[in-house]
Parts: sequence; C-alpha cells; structure tokens
Amino acid sequence: MKAIFQNSLLVRAVLRLREWYHEGAIASFFRKVANAYPDSRFRRIWDGFCATPICTVDNSRYARVIAALRRFVERVGDAAAQSMIYRLCLAIWKPVSTFLGGGVIGRVCRFFGVRGLLLVCLAMYLPLDYFIRNCIPIAFIGSIWDECLMLAAFAYVLWHTAMRRAPLGLRATPVDTYLLLFIGVGFFLMCAVSPYPSIALDGYRAVVQYLFWFFLVTRLIEDDRDFAIFYGALLAMAVPIALHGIYQYIVAAPIPAGWVSQTEESVRTRVYSLAGSPNIMGSLLVLFAPMAAGLAYYCKKMWVKVLAIGVTGMMCLCCIFTFSKGAWGGLAVAVIVFAIFLDRRLIALMAVAGAGALIAIPSIANRITYLFTADYMEASQRAGRMVRWETGLNLLHESNPWLGFGLGRFGGAVAMQNKIIEETDTFEYFYMDNYYLKTLVEMGYIGLIFFIVLLIGMALWCLRSIGRTNFNQTDRTRVLAVSMFAGMCGVLVHCYFENIFEVPYMMAYFWSMAAAIMYLGYFRKKRKG
Repeated sequence: MKAIFQNSLLVRAVLRLREWYHEGAIASFFRKVANAYPDSRFRRIWDGFCATPICTVDNSRYARVIAALRRFVERVGDAAAQSMIYRLCLAIWKPVSTFLGGGVIGRVCRFFGVRGLLLVCLAMYLPLDYFIRNCIPIAFIGSIWDECLMLAAFAYVLWHTAMRRAPLGLRATPVDTYLLLFIGVGFFLMCAVSPYPSIALDGYRAVVQYLFWFFLVTRLIEDDRDFAIFYGALLAMAVPIALHGIYQYIVAAPIPAGWVSQTEESVRTRVYSLAGSPNIMGSLLVLFAPMAAGLAYYCKKMWVKVLAIGVTGMMCLCCIFTFSKGAWGGLAVAVIVFAIFLDRRLIALMAVAGAGALIAIPSIANRITYLFTADYMEASQRAGRMVRWETGLNLLHESNPWLGFGLGRFGGAVAMQNKIIEETDTFEYFYMDNYYLKTLVEMGYIGLIFFIVLLIGMALWCLRSIGRTNFNQTDRTRVLAVSMFAGMCGVLVHCYFENIFEVPYMMAYFWSMAAAIMYLGYFRKKRKG
C-alpha cells in the first residue's frame, strides 16, 4: 500500500511542488524566520500570553462561586445517597441494567458509557434532527428533542458531581464569564425592548440556548477517551454528509430557481444534503474539513494518513460544489489558519488547487467573476445582500440604535416564523444574510459589542489553549486543537455573509468544539483503557 501511494502520479506531483518550494525564495524567508523565532521578542510575548493561568479558586471570584456550588451539590448527593429512595432505585436498577447489558446494544453502551453516548448524540445532531423531524410523525417531538438532550446532559453532569465521580479539578474557564455576560446582556435587552414578550423570549432563546453546550461539553469531556469519541463521532457524521453532497452534484439534484441568478445558468446544481441549504452545507464542511486534515498530521500510520487526505479532499470538493461564495471564503481562511500553525506549504497547495478548480469547473470561475459585474451590483441592490443590509440598518436607526429593534423581530428565523408587522410594498421580511448585522438590528450596539467581546475572548483563550498543547514526536495534540480552531475561524468569517448561527446544530457544534479545545489546553487527562 505504501509503495503504491508513493509511486502514484498525485504524490509525485506533490513532491515536485515541494522541491520547487524548498528551492524558492519564499521557503528561504520562512527558514530565516523559523531560525530567529526561538530567541525573538515575539516568542517571549507568545510564551507569556500562553502562560496566563485559567480560573482557579485562588485567583478568580467566579471560580470560588463554582467551587461553592460544587460543594453544595456534593453535600446534597451525600444526603441523597443515604436515603431510602436512592437505595430502592439502586436495587431496581441493578437487575434492569444486567438485563439490558446483553447483546450488541448493551456492549455498545458499555463501550461508550453515558458520557460517550451523550457526546455521540451531540455529534450526530444534524442526522438525528433530520430523522426526527422527517420520519417521526409527531411534530412535538421534533421541536423538543434537542432540549431534552441538553437537559439529559445537564442531569448527568449534576448527578456525576453529586456522587463525587466528576474530576476533582474545577472546569471553570474565563470563557464562561464572557458567555454569562452576553447571556445577561441579552436578558436585559429582552426585557427592555419587548413589545411582543413571547416573540422576544423566543428570539432570546434562539440566541443563547445553544451557548450552554460550552458549559456542558467542558464537563462531559473528562479524559482523552471522551475527546477521541467526540472527535471521531464528528468526523463519522461529516463524511457521509460530504459523500451525499458529491452524489447530489453527480446526479444534478434539482434546486430552486432562486439559488442561482439568470446570469449563472452554467451552475447545474448546488449541493445541500441533509442541511437543506447549500450555504449551511458549505459552512458545515468548512468546520469539519480541517479536522479531517488534522488526522493526516496527527496519525503515524500511512493508511490513516492516506484516508484522512482523501476525506479532506472530498470535503473540500463538496464545499466547492455548494457554490457558496461565503463558504469558499471561510474555507480559505480556515486553510490559512491551519497552515500558519502547522504547515505553511498548504497555502501554496491551496493556490494550486484553487487554480485547478477554476480551470476544471468553469462554473466556479463564472460565479466568482460574476461578483465583479454590473449585473451583480444591480441584482444585489434590487433584492440581494446590499438592499437587505441597508434595510436592516434603516430599521435599526428608526428604533433605538443602542437597544435594537427587539429580539426575534427582524432578520432571523424567529421573525420569519411570526411576521408580526404587515408586509407592504416598502417592507418585507427576509433573512439578513449577515449574523453580525442581524445581531446589531435585534440587539443594538450594546448587544453587538458584547457579542464581539464574547467571540474575541473565546478566540484568545483558544489560542492560549493551543499554545499550551504539545507538538512533538510522541504527542501531537496541538494538531487536533488547531484543526478545530481553524474550522471555527472559517465559520466566523462565513457568518458575515450568512445567518450561520441561526441554525441550532451549527451553534451547538461551534461552542462544543471551543469547549474541546479548552479541554486539550487546560484540563487534559491521560486516556483511560
């Protein structure tokens, strides 16, 4: 297998590009920078930045509050463990668990454990949501199943802590405070601007509910085994989605006429798979393609490297077939972030691959060049992003610019579902196609400022976490942290062009991956078994 791989045309072409790179001026420049880096001032600044301690009982009031809550929960658990009800439930559960433990399902449950099953269910959010909403005739279940999953994860964390089975160290992070601050500001804005309280509450829930996955995943991932289950389950979910997208492109799956303009007739289809939208599909692949690429750098076995490279190429190809320009930009940013941390040669490889895609698939070049035509400007000003963004800003300034137009009232899914204002020739509902601008319109300058502070704080602490991970011959943990962070950066760029965080599973994936990065840098524990 190794000989076939090394003698293939693709590998020889890549090796030739590598030789050209090493012989060029760019490689010489990077080598000089790398040689000077260990003794540079930037290295000392970076080391000091990464050495910043996380929340502890000694240096953080928030950590002291969390520690007090933990002690209270443990005392409640100690009292409950001595109660007659607990002993009765335990006596009933033992024979039930013995009966359910047999067979394939029982062995699978024992292998993953409760934490593993919860993490797998979170990783399978998209296919589970699609199946429940389309295959179960009871609509009520489709609307509450994800809340039930979140409550189950919260109940497990609470019970695990009460029974003194959780890790002894605190899982408090500075990102918690940024999240709680934004959640508090959102609650204030919901109360301050709520002409329709039920809609304001629904809009507030859509904004903050899935942020709580960060708190839960930070405590669900207790060791490397849990992290490996979560990372692997995410890729196991993304690979079939990408394969299905490529299949849709091959068979030219029918799409609505509104997905392409009249000047883009060469675009035969746009893939969307279970996501239902090519833009969300593209963002999903931007999030997971770097994770597949990370396996090629992390694993040492050649067959795993080959498989990971193939999966990465497949995801990138599927992302191209979405014909989502925002996703293409997000993918480029993800590759650049990945390359800066791990392998700068990937930037040149991305340029070559992009040029090859433009030549091989003319519709890609047509879609990109269309951005710079007068027809695009006219269409955008008539019914595209420009007129949508301008309408949103006008609506903001007609209301209170600091407090916003009101949560759930314009620019997002909640507003599209309710439509409380009568549509006229001069006013109509639509998606803002810019999550930051949607946040600005609904929550005003105050909401947007605190949302940006949240994202910056999360990014800084993820960078610190990456800086604290290892990258050597025996432990390449940094590769996995960088892979997730690169995809997250790509999604944040795509949010400028689409309402990506309006989709529940995208927000759940994003914040759970941020929690996984924090685990690698600050809470990592040797794998069990």
